Amino acid sequence: MVDENENSPLLTSEIEEEVEEITTATANDGDTAKHVRTKVPEVEIHLFRQGKGPIVVFKSALGGWEQDQLEVGDILEKHGLKTVFAFNHQTRVRGVPVRFNPRNGRSILTYRDGAVVYLDGEPKDSLIKPITRILIGVAIITLMIVIVSRETPEWMNKFNFSPGNFSPWVLACVVIVFTRMRKRTKIFYKARLVNGLVASVV
Repeated sequence: MVDENENSPLLTSEIEEEVEEITTATANDGDTAKHVRTKVPEVEIHLFRQGKGPIVVFKSALGGWEQDQLEVGDILEKHGLKTVFAFNHQTRVRGVPVRFNPRNGRSILTYRDGAVVYLDGEPKDSLIKPITRILIGVAIITLMIVIVSRETPEWMNKFNFSPGNFSPWVLACVVIVFTRMRKRTKIFYKARLVNGLVASVV
């Protein structure tokens, strides 16, 4: 007859080994599941600027409910662009503009995880160009007035920069520049406000 006390240590050690194996397997499965849940889909972007480049190559996480939309708004703001186009890097030919939702900045089209995307960006307009055009326009108008009048106007001969006696063309130039700057400032702050609201909602 077998003594029960002799079999007890063997059974206990076998049970402990099985419990350890189950615990280890459960922990490994939990780590794998956690790793899968935290994996964010992303694409590799080769960004060109007016056909030149690529100026930068980077990874961009996909957003949206299905995590398959490109964060176009963030790319535009970060790289100072007003729009981006699909781009064929072999033929150096632009495609259609990448459309996106103005509310959240995400692309209308979807992208798969791990895709390589080639984009060509159009930079934002500089303030120097509009001001230069305005000054050239004012100078041309002033020159035309001088030519038509056949003689130099008296106000041009008496040109000075005293606060109480500005020449009309200088005053007109100041008004135009001020108007343009005010308009661009309003657009800038409006865009910042929209981006802030979108960020707070997201």
